[in-house]
Amino acid sequence: MSDMITADLVDLDLAAETKEAAARSLAERMVALGRVTDLDGFLADVAAREAQMPTGLDGGIGIPHCRSAHVGEPTLAFGRSARGIDFGAPDGPADLIFLIAAPAGADDAHLTILSALARRLMNEDFTTALRSATDASATAALIRGEEPTTTEPTTTAPAAAEPSKTPDEPAGNAQEKAPAEVPTAKAPKAETPAAVTPTAVTPTAKVPTAEAPAAGAAEDQVFRIVAVTSCPTGIAHTYMAAEALEQAGQHAGVELVVEPQGSSGFSRLDPAVIAAADGVIFAHDVPVREKERFAGKPTVDVAVKAGINRPAELIAEVRGKAERGEVTGAGAHSSPVDDAGEPGEGYGTKLRKWLMSGVSYMVPFVAAGGLLIALGFAIGGYTVDKAPSVAEHFVWTESMSWAALLFQIGGLAFGFLVPVLAGYIAYGMADRPGLVPGFVGGSIALTINAGFLGGLAAGLIAGGVVMAIQRVKVPAALRGIMPVVVIPLVASAVVGFLMFLVVGKPIASLQEALSDWLSGLSGANAVILGVILGLMMCFDLGGPLNKVAYAFAVGGLANPNEGSLKVMAAVMAAGMVPPLAMALATTVRGKLFTRTERENGKAAWVLGASFITEGAIPFAAADPLRVIPSAMAGGAVTGALSMLFECTLRAPHGGIFVIPLIGNPFLYLIAIAAGTAVTAGLVILLKGARKTSRPDQAADAGATGAGGADGAGAEAKVPASV
Repeated sequence: MSDMITADLVDLDLAAETKEAAARSLAERMVALGRVTDLDGFLADVAAREAQMPTGLDGGIGIPHCRSAHVGEPTLAFGRSARGIDFGAPDGPADLIFLIAAPAGADDAHLTILSALARRLMNEDFTTALRSATDASATAALIRGEEPTTTEPTTTAPAAAEPSKTPDEPAGNAQEKAPAEVPTAKAPKAETPAAVTPTAVTPTAKVPTAEAPAAGAAEDQVFRIVAVTSCPTGIAHTYMAAEALEQAGQHAGVELVVEPQGSSGFSRLDPAVIAAADGVIFAHDVPVREKERFAGKPTVDVAVKAGINRPAELIAEVRGKAERGEVTGAGAHSSPVDDAGEPGEGYGTKLRKWLMSGVSYMVPFVAAGGLLIALGFAIGGYTVDKAPSVAEHFVWTESMSWAALLFQIGGLAFGFLVPVLAGYIAYGMADRPGLVPGFVGGSIALTINAGFLGGLAAGLIAGGVVMAIQRVKVPAALRGIMPVVVIPLVASAVVGFLMFLVVGKPIASLQEALSDWLSGLSGANAVILGVILGLMMCFDLGGPLNKVAYAFAVGGLANPNEGSLKVMAAVMAAGMVPPLAMALATTVRGKLFTRTERENGKAAWVLGASFITEGAIPFAAADPLRVIPSAMAGGAVTGALSMLFECTLRAPHGGIFVIPLIGNPFLYLIAIAAGTAVTAGLVILLKGARKTSRPDQAADAGATGAGGADGAGAEAKVPASV
């Protein structure tokens, strides 16, 4: 690790008070050494990673990290804060801050070293030594896993002023202070193969047995657990969770093997090891790769931070599930598109994740089917829906036949919307066993005209039924066929009964009433609905609330009427505003934005015009308190104007490229332009006020960084030198 961290990258007196300022301070050291090529671009990537999940860990550790195209070579910087900095850890601020910068295409060897560091952070002796170190060179040596020497004089110059060290330079510079401050007897295992390969932990005579279950002494066979850990970046949390689980396995007296699925790839567990396991632990924030290998076993499925913070509880939980005979899928976070959450999270949060699972899989069908339908209308006119089946009548030289072909293919794709929505809601709740009853329930919803609402209900019912079945204790001989035979069979029958005879018809009546209400919307009521939809589309820029509004609009296209077509138009118009506004703002007042943001602004023109709201995310990640409220204001204006102008839209996607399918297209463009102007103007005003109140840009950047929360009014009272 000698080429990754030197004394120049160590700050033992980190003065920053926010995580953004800390990241900037450490990143500036990387820039000074030529390791990072674009400070603001790199910090934006750090902020985007932080937005996925806080990087604070129990024990006073903050470990912001990311992969970035602005990183020249893998680099690690370390800072120690006397006051502590909030990185979102449950137990409070962090005083040990590691900033890890990995290139977009980092090689496996360097990522292996970084993963080894992550494991060492679980060693209390290592973190204690970091807190007591007084010299930057010795601290860098400790982090590199090298033994300090005492043959060189003490270095008293500040770390930032020291010349960069070469990989072969002695790590020591251990000073007159006793080397006992940097213990070496328990030197971290920098080269442990566990960083890249599955690691088995088998109890030995040295392992305490007091914590092992009393029954263990009477058992001939040790309880065996296999675990998988992974995080979005695959550098830090992945290996820290692996180390924590291994240590907890030692203390619990179980045999535990971990498969870290990190950035440098992963080595698959031996199928024989998986087959012999009594239970499985998934500690992950990204999909577990080849998850089907672990099917049919008692499983605990949690976020990666749970694997770091409470590994002993997870081991106890999986043992309890094994005793009750529970199998894979009982957890609430089994879907690959579902962000694993803590077991104590609220039902509302779980419900949102389940619905997002269904919507995420439904959107590609919406885009493909909707655009094919739109093209059919564009080529053949509004009578194309009356054309005969192209399987029976198709003339190669007639444009109407081609239009009918596109329209009918799109219609078939659109016919999957409700079943896919229901099937993958159930999948988000109960994994693969939920797919069959979910699809069956969604198809029944179409059959009885329960529509979009019926699909939602069918998915939730199917997932709930499967989860209930999975909690039933079954004989060991039946566990292998439960996920593929018994559960789909029983759950489909129960869901079919409930949808046909109990809840289906009331939901169909509600769907019909909703359609009638939408078709009768006019005047003030329509404008208010447009405002609400605009706010939802722009609040999280492609997140759950955005998808709910979009799914609501698309659901109305299944049985279109005047009201549902107005809703679709308002939703798409509002969704185009944020990226278009950011593009306009970076063009009009480019000095208020970083070079990277100005480059993103160029792409945002195309993204906004194509109705890709996510094009504004880089701007929101860098400055959420100014960008998001501004985007919501513009979206509300556009939604209201679109409804007021009675614009309609038959296509569920396409942006300006489906203008021929829009009713009142000129007024529709005016609505989009008005919202774009409002958002761009507010962003420029708010960012300009920040610059005016703090003329020292460096101070401003340090305090707000990639997502500063300081209000401009408060900043005006703070001298620039503070």
